[in-house]
Amino acid sequence: MTQPLPSPTSRTYEDEFAQIARSLGGDAASRDEAGAWLAAGPANYHGAEPSWDLIPKIFDRAATARLACAAETMGRIMEKATRRFIADPSYRSRYRFPARLNELVCAPTGYPYQVPCARVDLFYHEDTGDFRFCEINTDGTSGFLATEAVTRAIMRTETFRRFAKRHPSAHPADVFGAWIDALIATWEAWEAPADVRKPALPALAVVDYGESVSGEEVGAFCERFAARGIEAHFTDVRALRIEHRGGRDRLVDDHGPIDCVWKRAVTGELAEKPCPGADALARALEGNLACLVGSHRTWVTATKTFFALLWDDTLESCLSAEERAFVRAHVPETHFLYPDTDVSAFADRARWIAKPAAGYNSVGVVAGLDATAAEWDEALRTVARQGGIVQAYAPQYDAPTIPNGGDLPHFDEDPLDFPPAHNMEGLFLFNGKFCGTFNRCGFGNVIGEFQGRLNQGALYLDE
Repeated sequence: MTQPLPSPTSRTYEDEFAQIARSLGGDAASRDEAGAWLAAGPANYHGAEPSWDLIPKIFDRAATARLACAAETMGRIMEKATRRFIADPSYRSRYRFPARLNELVCAPTGYPYQVPCARVDLFYHEDTGDFRFCEINTDGTSGFLATEAVTRAIMRTETFRRFAKRHPSAHPADVFGAWIDALIATWEAWEAPADVRKPALPALAVVDYGESVSGEEVGAFCERFAARGIEAHFTDVRALRIEHRGGRDRLVDDHGPIDCVWKRAVTGELAEKPCPGADALARALEGNLACLVGSHRTWVTATKTFFALLWDDTLESCLSAEERAFVRAHVPETHFLYPDTDVSAFADRARWIAKPAAGYNSVGVVAGLDATAAEWDEALRTVARQGGIVQAYAPQYDAPTIPNGGDLPHFDEDPLDFPPAHNMEGLFLFNGKFCGTFNRCGFGNVIGEFQGRLNQGALYLDE
């Protein structure tokens, strides 16, 4: 059972921060300056000004340790599940992946980490320290830039300056730097072919579909890779190809040969958008032509199927007693939906949320609380036809907000009277180590990129 957090809690610090803002009448002048700085910077997503919250999430040592334990325990479970998939055909069959995808998942990566980069999302109760997982992101994990940029904007305000006088240890996490360290470690661990002379630092391609990636975030990463001596650029999946160069086959794009790929393309999207470039990426993996950081095998734990398998005890023999208890306490009850499933068992729509197995960015996710009885029945049947899942609706933690920018409902109202919002933490997990958070909140029962949300900052205290 989760032990309560000692006092003060994150909410204590956040209420203190909010009270400072209110004592300044909302801190309108420096808040507007911070918003202008943010809007002019790289945090815009596909050119849109971000909506953001003046009140950051604030984690002291106890809260940070709780989040690290949550992330790293789930990371160990993810590693075990991925190894089980590769070793056990009967377990593999539970995913109902196409045969070709099974081959790619099982292809050796040349390095020891099953999931180099992940973000595990959860609903975190700031008063008690309890939490419930929402989903796991691997290939297309984002949010690196948003939380950092919003945090930097908040740190430009008078509210922050007064808070920092009381709490001088307040600082942001360096998620960008932590991921670059992890990627370099993965590159160094990669076993290149015997006839390949591996450079100390690779020529790196950040690979995704152009319409799916945040160009602003990738641009910020390429700048920071360059500062660390790594030549990095973005490549659309469609631009990849295999060419024979220097006496061997190489993965190349319009910039030339590629030593290392940061595969941000979601494996499910690769299946949805077949092209010669996706085939070249698969050939590079199978032929060990380049180091693919985040190979196709990360899909094992990114697909919604994973939570259903945790709940039907398929993985029980792989997990320790502590890990099994962790799953029951913190992973919402999850069930498979198939075309022949009797969906009437989930008719109490206030209790459930339906998710397509291969979904991402909350696309296709329907919370029963948002649907009429007829709409909920249709959502269940649609997800069942797709082989998705239904999951117990996890209670969300509400906290006050002082919103800025963007286009939110009722945004013309006084921001000091804005309603509380549902909070969601994304915990970054790089080579199994917790490295910071992606924070956002929303006003609906689904918090997603296309559902309207506020981006939030995050501060850490050495207290």
